[in-house]
Amino acid sequence: MEKLAKQDESEGIESRSLTEDQKDAIAEARRDCEARTAECRILHEASSSSTLEPDARRELESNYQRDLARLVNDRDRKVQKILQRDNMNDTG
Repeated sequence: MEKLAKQDESEGIESRSLTEDQKDAIAEARRDCEARTAECRILHEASSSSTLEPDARRELESNYQRDLARLVNDRDRKVQKILQRDNMNDTG
């Protein structure tokens, strides 16, 4: 870790510690994503088990992958917003 910190410092990358509010908000965003992902998986498995037609199964799988990607993107966007919002408060 120290080596990485020194490398960041030499490259001009400023590191900041997260506040407790940031940590809590990020943890909440991650928990929300995990819950929604689990729900999506359960629904996908239920749909897949009752679908026998190959084209329909492929479409279900495609939709499932799209939904998972959307959930991860939503989580990442929330985390980025949390970090930007709190950084703006520091400078303003």
